Amino acid sequence: MKFIIEKNIPFIHGLLEGMADVEYLAPEEITPEKMRDADALITRTRTRCNASLLDGSRCRFIATATIGTDHIDLDYCRDRGITVANAPGCNAPAVAQYVFASILAYRKAFGQVEDATGVEGGVSGLSNVTLAVVGVGNVGSIVARWGEGLGMRVLRVDPLRARDEGPDGFSTLADAAREADIITFHTPLTRSGSYPTYHMADAAFFSSLKRRPLIINSARGPVVDNVALVEAIDNGSVGAAAIDCWEGEPAISSELLDRAFIATPHIAGYSREGKIRATSMALDAISRFFALPPVSPSETVGFPIPEHPSADEIASSYDPLADTAALRLNPSAFEALRNGYNYRGEVR
Repeated sequence: MKFIIEKNIPFIHGLLEGMADVEYLAPEEITPEKMRDADALITRTRTRCNASLLDGSRCRFIATATIGTDHIDLDYCRDRGITVANAPGCNAPAVAQYVFASILAYRKAFGQVEDATGVEGGVSGLSNVTLAVVGVGNVGSIVARWGEGLGMRVLRVDPLRARDEGPDGFSTLADAAREADIITFHTPLTRSGSYPTYHMADAAFFSSLKRRPLIINSARGPVVDNVALVEAIDNGSVGAAAIDCWEGEPAISSELLDRAFIATPHIAGYSREGKIRATSMALDAISRFFALPPVSPSETVGFPIPEHPSADEIASSYDPLADTAALRLNPSAFEALRNGYNYRGEVR
């Protein structure tokens, strides 16, 4: 057998050798020619897994060491009998850390709390804040729980869950536009179905905002219309933006980069623990599919996810302004900053 593995996936090198012919490639090196005699691919979001890449290949298994699968043509893979595995929830605590570190940095910068953590561990500083969490899956559920633990009023916006579970406990996007001081997006990227998320935050949405909220996107770039967001910041509909996921990555909008309060190179989920989880899940999936002996990274994750960390614990664990400064200094290094990121520790 032959396995192609994206070389930037951490904690995976050397673990599958001896079970297959393994080749590590940069995303741009994963070509139809390389895939032609490959039985499996382990990748991340930069590789488009579709007919252009896979027609004529003998590939029958793809694992992505990411939560999202929008870079994979799932219909094509299903029709071709290619099994797809992802890593749901692998980086959820890290994204929650990013969200609240961004919120605390924003409130400190705009004089809304006495210091980075507020009073009494941040609860007093956040108790008058309404947070809308759009998409309440693995990531959004943790964000909502941590927000309530910090004393915030939380609106859970998830029309799919509201449809399936009933509306009790859920709010609408219109509620968020009307009532929220902070709106954070945690949806997959979908372009069809009952509730597509492509450009769900568009010009019409921004024009409906009532409280000049902080907008946070650590989901997928095209969930937020970047051009419309720039206009909304300029006309005052949006108070500030924290952007980790961008349209057109790695060629990001210079206008949005200039205006965003926090601007980072798609690293919200880049914790050491999250990367170990993602690699472990990809390895488990490929081992099950090919009936291989189980293998795992030499490092394992044994730290529980906090129920609701304090503002002090969050603020001291990560500073998104440092990553913002690095991206602003050299925007063309987006991919290098992302691939060479020094994985941070999660909140404990």
